[in-house]
Amino acid sequence: MNLLRRKSVTQLQSDALTDHRLKRALGATNLTALGIGAIIGTGIFVLTGTVAAQNAGPAVVLSFVLAGVASIFAALCYSEFASLVPMAGSAYTYGYATLGEVFAWIIGWDLILEYALGAVTVSIGWSGYVVSFLHDIGIDIPAQLSAARGTLITLADGTQVAAIFNLPAVIIIGIVTLLLVIGIKESANANNVIVIIKVAVVLLFIVGAAHAVNPANWHPFMPPSTGVRGQFGWSGVMQGAGIVFFAYIGFDAVSTAAQEAKNPQRDMPIGIIGSLLICTVLYILVSGVATGIMSYHDLNVPDPIAVAADHAGLGWMSSLIKLGAIAGLSSVILVMLLGQSRILWTMADDGLMPKFVSKVHPKFRTPWITTILTGVVVAFFAAILPIRDAASLVSIGTLLAFVIVSIGVLVLRVREPELPRKFKAPIVWFVAPMGALSALYLMISLPWRTWERLIIWFVIGMVVYFFYGVRRSNLAKQRV
Repeated sequence: MNLLRRKSVTQLQSDALTDHRLKRALGATNLTALGIGAIIGTGIFVLTGTVAAQNAGPAVVLSFVLAGVASIFAALCYSEFASLVPMAGSAYTYGYATLGEVFAWIIGWDLILEYALGAVTVSIGWSGYVVSFLHDIGIDIPAQLSAARGTLITLADGTQVAAIFNLPAVIIIGIVTLLLVIGIKESANANNVIVIIKVAVVLLFIVGAAHAVNPANWHPFMPPSTGVRGQFGWSGVMQGAGIVFFAYIGFDAVSTAAQEAKNPQRDMPIGIIGSLLICTVLYILVSGVATGIMSYHDLNVPDPIAVAADHAGLGWMSSLIKLGAIAGLSSVILVMLLGQSRILWTMADDGLMPKFVSKVHPKFRTPWITTILTGVVVAFFAAILPIRDAASLVSIGTLLAFVIVSIGVLVLRVREPELPRKFKAPIVWFVAPMGALSALYLMISLPWRTWERLIIWFVIGMVVYFFYGVRRSNLAKQRV
């Protein structure tokens, strides 16, 4: 039982040239738009408010900066791998080629959690904006069908009701799943349109609301700690960075589409790094404007940017922002479900999951079984989970992926330095360790309950691997 058996990088490169099951339809613009589509979403439209109100105050700006810096280190490592091994699977495939099968399984199992709960988190935020937008135009969704199970919702008359499940979140998951089954090109085109809309809305908010910024709302910039770890002070900024880190996983999702890129060696680094830099700047500007418009205490709502626009006297903009947020969050859900289905498809194709899951639709050339399975599971949890718990779990999953990718780049530089690399991470002996260390630091800053859930998920994954995958993987069969 060789737990450290590895895939050959040269064989993976050969497979990338000959495996045409998935349709290569994405260029640099599509990939950059996929990254922006995944990155600009819950981080701006939802988590900005909750992290400011509960963790960092106006220093949520620093939380975004710290998370962005950690992401840039990892993005450079991802770019090197994505151009070197242009296959679906992202960090899972990179781990398989560098650290061995058991590490690949761990990161693949982790990515399943990351993308699935990413889609869950964003669909919950999408639901909050849809409910608010529909209310503005005179349509009210029953409170019992618009939040996580058991959530107490205060009605207009002051009475409270307990929610049964989140119906709008289930509906959007169903629509996106259907689109992903139909085709990658159709999904990318829909994402491109949505990205244009939401970036325009974000810029409109920044420019239109800037006049209402009151510098007094930025004082104190970093509220003093309450004495509880993670509640304001420096520990609050760090915990906030760990939570909003969830917002930066878009470039990770871009790497899962490598097998559907036209020219992955050139276009993957452009899509990964370009989308990250654009979105980091937008995050910093939006969080600064929002906390300057009103007290951070009042931003702990499902639609903080729309509330900030209202407070700035931009009533005409409020509904537009909500509509842009709805469109924007839709594209995040699309990219998260795309990433999840490709990871699961790759693991099944390697024999670590049941083989039937790796079937590709004969007409649409999409991994339709994994897409539908992902949609069903995500819809279930989106119906019953609150947003904050889901976001924390996604962050820790993403950070673990970053640690493994950063280490893997160094391992491959030492083991196979002669491999032709179309893109090389600059100053790799600084960038890669910093990518791993900064991700570890943010992981440590997350609440213990998040670690508990990750550990439980890890244990379940190892049981699955040792009872199924370790003997059924393609590499195991080759050695029999």
